[in-house]
Amino acid sequence: MKLFNSMSNRIEEFVPKKPHEVSMYVCGPTVYNHAHIGNARPIIVFDTLRRYFEYLGYSVKYVSNYTDVDDKIITKAMEENVSEEEIASRFIDAYQRVRDELNTKPLASTPRVTETMDDIIAFIQALINVDMAYESDGDVYFKVAQSENYGQLSNQKVDDLMVGARIDDHHGKESPIDFTLWKKTDVGIQWLSPWGMGRPGWHTECVVMIKKEFEGSMIDIHGGGMDLKFPHHENEIAQSMALYHHPIAQLWMHNGMLNIDGEKMSKSLGNVLWAKDVLAQLGGDIVRWMMMSAHYRAPLNINEETIEQAKTELSRIRAALKQAYLKLALVKYDIPSTVNRDILTKFSSAMDDDLNTPNAIKEVFDSVKQLNQLLRVKEADLLAIGQWVVAIETMMDIFGVKIERLRLSEEDVRLYDLWNEAKSMKDFALADQYRSELTNRGIL
Repeated sequence: MKLFNSMSNRIEEFVPKKPHEVSMYVCGPTVYNHAHIGNARPIIVFDTLRRYFEYLGYSVKYVSNYTDVDDKIITKAMEENVSEEEIASRFIDAYQRVRDELNTKPLASTPRVTETMDDIIAFIQALINVDMAYESDGDVYFKVAQSENYGQLSNQKVDDLMVGARIDDHHGKESPIDFTLWKKTDVGIQWLSPWGMGRPGWHTECVVMIKKEFEGSMIDIHGGGMDLKFPHHENEIAQSMALYHHPIAQLWMHNGMLNIDGEKMSKSLGNVLWAKDVLAQLGGDIVRWMMMSAHYRAPLNINEETIEQAKTELSRIRAALKQAYLKLALVKYDIPSTVNRDILTKFSSAMDDDLNTPNAIKEVFDSVKQLNQLLRVKEADLLAIGQWVVAIETMMDIFGVKIERLRLSEEDVRLYDLWNEAKSMKDFALADQYRSELTNRGIL
């Protein structure tokens, strides 16, 4: 399998550190509001990657965090006159509902910043001890200029950052581009540290949670949205290099951003779509299919056309499967219990090519075409029909789209036979009655 590594800026063969095991961490949300539909894209991309790894036979440890300490959470708590914990818990629950509605597989762990505070404080102190961080009036900053190869992920140069730094943004810093590890504060939730009361900086939290969850090892994949590449992921790497002498992950993956009707989603434009509302309207299957219609690294535009296309395509796939289920059920032919991987070679080739889901979707439709051709043959090859059914089901499962098999009762079969008999006798009124009943039962 080959994946694009944002660190090297090229496609590389993926070789996990441990044979048959994949360790993967994806930055989770700051929980001060509901997830917008753009937040759903990394959820879907990395869940699909995880599902494909498992199809290949890997055991996957997939961790994603919740940032439950942040100025925005504190502001929201003060506005509502409730605790930060109440705000965070409310939106963590809401975010998990979005994950559930998107049919994602359970994560190995969902660490929270508030549960990792002792480790974060110890990590910051360790950076001070190796002279990669310093305290200034209760704040602690990271020494960016001393960081070897800083900017290697985002192709930023320290000199350029110095030129672009705001003059009024470095009170107490040795350098204007040094970033905050610990913030002195007397407002909102805070913890006692060797530097006084305060709370951690955002860029430190993920490094510490990764170390804790993966027991200090360098992981295989670190993922997130393209907007996290700089400064968040760059600053994560700098801290890890300073203390552990490795860049956290062998491979860095970033999904592209999402547009609404050709425009960037933003509050100022008033085009923010909440994931919960989109899911309530469209359902998780359509949202997942729509997100997979574009390559994960490319921008994705959501509009009426892409929504209708996703609806139509899923309907075509389900209609073909339903005809196959019906045909096999009527002759009491058991669908194979395992997939014939030989007929998924082209699908696997597409997925192996940097998770090329648009090409993989093309293979789904080629498979549907094969199935439809078999269904039209009078003397049907039941084994072949069964094999293509399982192949399509497998591909849809990798995409995280739910497929429900049609199961017929004896009464269903009796009504179906009566419907065909009425048609053959040209009793169309009676045939329509049976058809109506079969439609009500979800068979036709």
